[in-house]
Amino acid sequence: MEEKLKLFAMSNQMAERSLDYVEKELRLDLGRDFDPEKDKDEEYYPQFDHMIRVQAREMAVHYELFYCLEVSIRKLIQEKMNAELGDDWWHKAEIPEHIKKNVNDNIQREVDSAFSQRAEHEIDYTTFGELGELVRKNWEHVGDIFNSQKAFNRVMNSLNLLRGPIAHCSPLAPDEVVRLKLTVGDWFRLME
Repeated sequence: MEEKLKLFAMSNQMAERSLDYVEKELRLDLGRDFDPEKDKDEEYYPQFDHMIRVQAREMAVHYELFYCLEVSIRKLIQEKMNAELGDDWWHKAEIPEHIKKNVNDNIQREVDSAFSQRAEHEIDYTTFGELGELVRKNWEHVGDIFNSQKAFNRVMNSLNLLRGPIAHCSPLAPDEVVRLKLTVGDWFRLME
């Protein structure tokens, strides 16, 4: 039995070293050293009510999922529009004036604040709702990515409604957590 334990420990050590190598070479974080408390602000964070911190921890999972989803949608549309209309697609595509104005206002607000500019592409300054509208107006350029325009509209509307509580620091009800997972699944199904 002792020999089996030693063999198990050595195998585990070898696996850990292999994973260390993979993480380093591929610049991956496999989450093996995950400590959710390590990046917390030690001065201010403990001053918040315990239940607020618990809710924040629970919502972080949903925020991370939506962050990945929204950024990947923007990237997908950016790449498709680049392929269809070229790098200057923003100025060639059909973009409603209110979206252009909002984007320009958002960019100017960053310039005026003297903060670092958050993005280099105009699409990154659209709201999530405007992103859906932009796709609908340019369906002839991006529609072949999706299997149904009606389904695209339904999924984007659902995602936009679910995004509200996530982006504005309100907890999701348990059924909304289920709805979020189902709707993200619907998003990927749109591209099958």
